[in-house]
Amino acid sequence: MPVSVKPDRLSALLRGLAPRVEMPPRMPEGRGAATLHFAASAEPMLHLHVLSSGSVQLQTPDMGPGAVLLASGPAFLICRADHAHAVTPMDGTTHDSLVSARAFLEGPVAPLLLAGFVQPRVVPLAEEESLLQHVLALLRSELSEPRCGQPALLNRAGDIIFIGLLRHLIAHPVGHGGLLEGLADPRIARALVAIHDAPQNDWTLESLAQHAGMSRTAFAVRFRDTMDSPPGKYLSTLRLHIAQRAVHSGQGLKAAASASGYANVSALSRALSRARDT
Repeated sequence: MPVSVKPDRLSALLRGLAPRVEMPPRMPEGRGAATLHFAASAEPMLHLHVLSSGSVQLQTPDMGPGAVLLASGPAFLICRADHAHAVTPMDGTTHDSLVSARAFLEGPVAPLLLAGFVQPRVVPLAEEESLLQHVLALLRSELSEPRCGQPALLNRAGDIIFIGLLRHLIAHPVGHGGLLEGLADPRIARALVAIHDAPQNDWTLESLAQHAGMSRTAFAVRFRDTMDSPPGKYLSTLRLHIAQRAVHSGQGLKAAASASGYANVSALSRALSRARDT
């Protein structure tokens, strides 16, 4: 039967991402069209370039000579950490209009979200995005001069920006498929929230379809088309990420298997071995 209470899609996602947003202590020195360069990194992280006004261009080596991604403020430019990239102000835009934050994603859902940002993305902000507009104004004011407690305030503002950005992405799906697209679909979101809240449960296609309020066949097709992955594969991938993080944090295989939903230590050991071989 369909659930009567609308699930909190974003809270479930945030618990699985465990984000940590770092904001710069001050604006870059200088004005004009100086290019800002960002080296590639293997960390599970997103660069969030927040453009309050003016225009910039973003370029990565993969784009090829002369190919750029253009953005006009207010907007976000989102780029995964494993992509080296450069951001150049245009048409008299100054660095005062640009803040570059880093969103470290330290939870097991991080790889599933990052898979949706294979290419850099521009996210324009409409005037009705009042939360993000207010936080952008706060950032510009706060970064204009050093103040007491500024680092702590900036990092908390960064958390608000990240949450507001996820809200915006879920509310405005772009049809690329993946986790954010699934959370934008009310029925698929119910199943995703259930999985993220209790990945260790003995989920079946039927029980997930019940959460979605759909038949098994309709749910399986819709989940696959929306998420670019069948329900079982998505659940298996999430469980593997949970188990890997548990093991890397020093937990034993028995505890890791229990937390991630594997039937026993042997099943987890086989899954970890297959992951190492791929």
